[in-house]
Amino acid sequence: MSHTPVLLKETIKVLEPKPGDFFIDGTIGAGGHAREILEHTKGRGLFLGLDWDEKALEAFRPEVTNRGNVILAHENYANIPELMKKLQTPKADGLVLDLGLSSDQLQSSGRGFSFMRNEPLDMRYDRSDEERPTASQVVNSFGEEALADIIFHYGEERFARRIAKKIVERRRETRIMTTEDLVRIIESAMPKDGKGSAGHHIHPATKAFQALRIYVNGELKNLETILAALPEIMTDGGRVAIISFHSLEDRLVKNAFRDLATNKKADLIVKKPITPGRAETSANPRSRSAKLRAIKFK
Repeated sequence: MSHTPVLLKETIKVLEPKPGDFFIDGTIGAGGHAREILEHTKGRGLFLGLDWDEKALEAFRPEVTNRGNVILAHENYANIPELMKKLQTPKADGLVLDLGLSSDQLQSSGRGFSFMRNEPLDMRYDRSDEERPTASQVVNSFGEEALADIIFHYGEERFARRIAKKIVERRRETRIMTTEDLVRIIESAMPKDGKGSAGHHIHPATKAFQALRIYVNGELKNLETILAALPEIMTDGGRVAIISFHSLEDRLVKNAFRDLATNKKADLIVKKPITPGRAETSANPRSRSAKLRAIKFK
């Protein structure tokens, strides 16, 4: 499975990268957006690429090993302001964040991001962060009410309480260690009439897995942090493009961009989110939920 960057042409169109610009890609992933930005800047200016997943970063590094104007950092995008100060960079002309998982992470991460593969239930982007609990530690130690709140709040799963109850019942018998263990529990919690959490279009485990991944990695807090920091890291005329994949993320981006526009700090490049066309969703079904929002600082 090769990774296809979502909304690539649309992202480049709103960012308008050109030679001499300083661009930041806060979510390198499989490198799709980064490659296109570097193609447009033509080796002039500066490029800073980050990823919290060291495996993704190392896979991309050989492509830019001999380029002196490229800096790659194993870092959380929420820490971009601190990293810029450390590196003594100027303010950025462009910033892109693709908040989705790459195909590599879904296919062979070994960390349990996908319910379609039986892997250890980890879900941390950064495995070196030993202070961050794994998904397995969460489902095996959190109380029933806390689990239900996580699954409902971060996954918008209407059967969150049923799932949490089943998790607690199962772990009394044996620890929940793999994605397969958790999928079976979730499926057992779904109504027997076939009307599961998400109807007939997505797997019954989709929302609960999303919720655990968001919670484990503090994804919404990271997004809130970088959105609040945008005025201090972007130069006048600097452009920001953020691609989100579920309503919780998109709501944060929409509200932050609206507030920046209302306060005359930035202009909305697009008033409504850009979504993939039929050709892209047919070729890459996972792009269906993607929404691109963009602003330009004054």
